[in-house]
Amino acid sequence: MHFLCHSADLGEGQSRGFNSQGMELLGVRRQGQVYLFRNRCPHRGIPLNWQPDAFLDSSASLITCAHHGALFLIESGECVAGPCEGDALQALGCHEDSQGIWLTD
Repeated sequence: MHFLCHSADLGEGQSRGFNSQGMELLGVRRQGQVYLFRNRCPHRGIPLNWQPDAFLDSSASLITCAHHGALFLIESGECVAGPCEGDALQALGCHEDSQGIWLTD
């Protein structure tokens, strides 16, 4: 397991970028649960964000690609709108304990 951050560093309804093992990642906390994905758009193979930790749409209910506006479900990473509709972000295993949030893959 690889430590990513303290739990308090990823608040409810927020997203955050990480670099672990040479891989760019993104984490989102929704309804108390942390979802972790590789920060790589399935359409172009590039990072989803332009600015640090900015991965959510204006309603904070979907992950968005800042480059071409694709929208992804937080719970599964499935693309529901945009040029990669039907594809999905690569979900990664994570674990949260009293020390913080960990990458398990």
